[in-house]
Amino acid sequence: MAVYCFDTLVAHYSGEQPPLPAFEEGVHPLFVTWKKATNGSEPRLRGCIGTLEPRQIVSGFKDYALTSALRDRRFSPIQSKELAYLECTVSILTEYEPALNYLDWEVGKHGLIIEFTDPDYNVRRSATYLPEVAAHEGWTILETIDSLMRKAGYNGTITESLRNKIRVTRYQSTLYTMHYGEYAAYVKKNRGEINAAPLVNGSK
Repeated sequence: MAVYCFDTLVAHYSGEQPPLPAFEEGVHPLFVTWKKATNGSEPRLRGCIGTLEPRQIVSGFKDYALTSALRDRRFSPIQSKELAYLECTVSILTEYEPALNYLDWEVGKHGLIIEFTDPDYNVRRSATYLPEVAAHEGWTILETIDSLMRKAGYNGTITESLRNKIRVTRYQSTLYTMHYGEYAAYVKKNRGEINAAPLVNGSK
């Protein structure tokens, strides 16, 4: 699946159609995350967009591979010269279930969707973090919830009373991660060196 996301992004830069995916169709919520690592540094986020609603995964990964790379408003669009430094993670979301309260989930296991009413503006707010986010950031349960409330756009005082009014849905995910170097090696091995060469050269 990560191969298909790389195929889609490479095809975008070359003006061609990506090869057919090597995985079967299915219907799931999904996310595509791009990170960039240079000079052996910790990979830094370059884009992450997906959907919490089930959709066809072939068209979903094709759409969100480009949307997350080119139209995540938090970042400038990824350029072709960055390809060699990219890492792609695809997430298929499963096991949706309501949490008993904002504490009823495990860091590193569950992703979260929170929904609550902003008491200052009387509007509904919502946000999500994928399962790996809190663990990667080193956050506690409380820190994660408070960060999610800020992500949702709430700028007021966060109180215990407000936390207890949050509706929390927890979920799990299956991850597949691939660096561009692994992708180029896969293309060279499975499609022949002639097809792989333009992709590697085009990234520099």
